[in-house]
Amino acid sequence: MNHDMKHPAGTTEVVSTHSVFGAPCWVSLTSRDLEATEAFYSAVLGWEWRSAELGDRFRMALVDGTPVAGIAAVASMMQMAVAWTPYFAVRSADETVARAQERGGTAAVGPLSLPPGRAALLADRDGATFGIWEGELFSDWESWRRAAPTFIRLHTRDAFDAAIFYGEILDWASKRPGCCEVTYEGGEVVLRSEGDIVARIESGALGAAPDPTIRPHWQVHFFVSDISACTRAAEVHGGSVLSKSGAEAVLRDPDGAQFTVTARRAR
Repeated sequence: MNHDMKHPAGTTEVVSTHSVFGAPCWVSLTSRDLEATEAFYSAVLGWEWRSAELGDRFRMALVDGTPVAGIAAVASMMQMAVAWTPYFAVRSADETVARAQERGGTAAVGPLSLPPGRAALLADRDGATFGIWEGELFSDWESWRRAAPTFIRLHTRDAFDAAIFYGEILDWASKRPGCCEVTYEGGEVVLRSEGDIVARIESGALGAAPDPTIRPHWQVHFFVSDISACTRAAEVHGGSVLSKSGAEAVLRDPDGAQFTVTARRAR
């Protein structure tokens, strides 16, 4: 592992998932049309873009020069769903996949070698899709947390059951130095890493529901300063607003991927 490697902005040392494990460390979007995806998220979230080392179907989204998310235009080619997926940092992709399968989860893709690390795409016992990443992070974790105000929430059948599944495969509350802490607050399971709330798990999803928004799934939230401006930009650039409250709005991009924009104060 090369601790001297710098991220593209050239200012912060890249760290490994061995240092920050069990916590969300990245989000990635599968899409069909790369140019349309770039235009939409630039307009709605103000992102800038650069090419990724994986090839011309991949792009890296930047906020103030820091990589914050990945876009992969492989949905049609690989017959994958168009969706946002959170990735969790793990010490060993192989061990994590084995643990997940032992506990009733499924491995959809991988583990695959994707320098500078290894990745796999999994589904939990209720069908919610998530990824894991082993290796060097695309940007320093603290910088990513600051620059990509990203938050994830699992809508699932039973929050306690889900917390046990993820806790066992991701070493949550394991007492190991650097592990994530799990608490129950306000009717939800709350995940903290280094004191920051990084994910929440709530009960109530219906596994057989025809509406994918109420089936078990991980919802990616992006913190923004102006909800109304984001919803207007989404509609102007080919997206749609699925729901809106004072503190957040659920949006759908032109390809069909769903995500939430959340007021910064509502974390």
